[in-house]
Amino acid sequence: MLWIPIDRSLDIPLIRQIYQQIRKRILNGQLKANERLPSTRKMASELNVSRNVILEAYDQLLAEGFLVARRGSGTYVAAGAFLEKHKKASTVQSFHWNKNNKKDENVIDFRSGIPALDLFPRKTWAKLSYTTLNDSSPSVLGYDIPEGRLELRRALSGYLLKTRGVVCHPDQIVITSGATQAMTLISRLLISPNDTVVMEDPITVDIQMIFKSAGACIYPIPVDKDGMKTSFLPLDKNPKFVYVTPSHQFPLGGTLPIQRRIQLINYSRETNCYLIEDDYDSEFRYEGSPISSLQGLEPERVLYIGSFSKILSPALRMGYLILPSELIEKCRTLKWFSDLHTPSLEQLILARFIKEGHLERHISKMKKIYRRRRDFLINALKSAFSNKVNVFGDSTGLHLIVEFKEQQFSKELLEEIEQFGVKIYLVEDHAIEKGKHSNQIILGYGHLNNEEIEEGINKLQQAIYNIAPFK
Repeated sequence: MLWIPIDRSLDIPLIRQIYQQIRKRILNGQLKANERLPSTRKMASELNVSRNVILEAYDQLLAEGFLVARRGSGTYVAAGAFLEKHKKASTVQSFHWNKNNKKDENVIDFRSGIPALDLFPRKTWAKLSYTTLNDSSPSVLGYDIPEGRLELRRALSGYLLKTRGVVCHPDQIVITSGATQAMTLISRLLISPNDTVVMEDPITVDIQMIFKSAGACIYPIPVDKDGMKTSFLPLDKNPKFVYVTPSHQFPLGGTLPIQRRIQLINYSRETNCYLIEDDYDSEFRYEGSPISSLQGLEPERVLYIGSFSKILSPALRMGYLILPSELIEKCRTLKWFSDLHTPSLEQLILARFIKEGHLERHISKMKKIYRRRRDFLINALKSAFSNKVNVFGDSTGLHLIVEFKEQQFSKELLEEIEQFGVKIYLVEDHAIEKGKHSNQIILGYGHLNNEEIEEGINKLQQAIYNIAPFK
C-alpha cells in the first residue's frame, strides 16, 4: 500500500497533490528504482478518488520520466530519478534596493529625483492610450526595431532642438528604458577593462558603479559652484570619455559656463575622446533663461542622455540616447542584444503626447509648482536653522543642497535622524574622493507638498538639536 495524504480543502487539484507526493518520494529515495506502484484501480480505491485522477497523475509522472510502464506487468519507478540532497538552500534575503523602495508612511523622505507623481497627467495619458491602441495596426503589437519607433524619434528630435538646442537626425536617437539603460549601453559601447573615464566629483554613485562594473578606472575632477573644474582635466591621460552634467550638476547643482564648455570640447578634440552629457532634469529651470545643451556645440563628439523619469514618471521607463553617427549601428546592435526593443505602445503614446503639445504644457505647469515648493523649503530651512546653514544648487531641478556650518553627518547619524521620522541623504555618498562633503545633505522636494516639507524640516530640526546639537 502507498499512503498518500490528500487535502480536499486546498486549492491544489487532487491530481496535482498525488503527482507531487509521488514525485517527491522518488526524488528523495523513499520510492526506489524498479519499485512497483499500486495499480491505478487499487490506488483510486485506497484514496477514495476517481480512477481518472490517478491515471492523469501517473501519466504526468510517466511523461517526465519518473515512472516506466511495463506491458502486462505494471508501473514502476524509473532508474536514475533519485536526487541526492546536498547543502540546504539558504533563505533568500531581500536586497537592499527593495528595502530602500519600501515606503514608510510615518517618515518624510527627502529623496531626490522623484517628481510629483500625484500630478501625473492621467486623463490625458489615458485618452492618448485609448486612441493610440485603437488607431494602431496589429503590427504594433509585434516585435519592433531596437532603436525605437520613428514616430517618437521624430517628435524628440524636433522637441529637443526647440527646447535644448540639441542638433540631431531622428536616426541618431536610440530609445531606451530610462537613463540607466543608456549608461549601460555607453559602457558596453566605449569601455574596455582598465580604460580611463573622467567624471565629475561628486557624481551619482549608481553611475560610478555602472562604469566600474564595465572595468573602467575613474579619474575624478572636482566640482565647484560652476560645475566641473575643467582646468583640472588630465593632460597625461587618454580617457575614453568625460562624463558631465553641465546644465545642472548632480548633486551640487552648478551650471557649466560657456568658457568651461569650450575648454571641455577642446580637451575632447586633443585627446580624441567623447563627452557624455547627462541632461537629467534641466527642464525645470527657475532662474534665468533655459541653458542650451553641450551637444549643440559639438554634435559629433557628444553622447546626449535624456529621460522622462523626472519630467513625467519613473514608471514609464522611457529615455533616449543621442549618438554621433559613427556609433549608431553598433549601439543599435547592443540595444537589440539588451532587450530587443523598448515597449512600442508606450513610445507611440509618448510621441503623441509630445507632438500635441501636452509635454510642454505639463512642464510649464510643473515648473510653477516646483518653484513654489522650492521656495517654501528654503524658507522652512531658514526658519529652522537661521544662519547655521547655506542653501545652494537650487536654480534648477527637484533638489537642493544644504550645507551645515557646524554639523558633520555620518550614516550612523542619518539612521538616528530617521528615528525622528525624516529621511535625508548625504552628498558624501556620491563623492569619489571622500572627506570633502560630510557637512552637506541633499533634499529632494518635487514629490512633497508644503505640509510634508514643513513637517519634515521640523522633524529634522528636532533630530539635530536632540542628537547632535550645534556648538
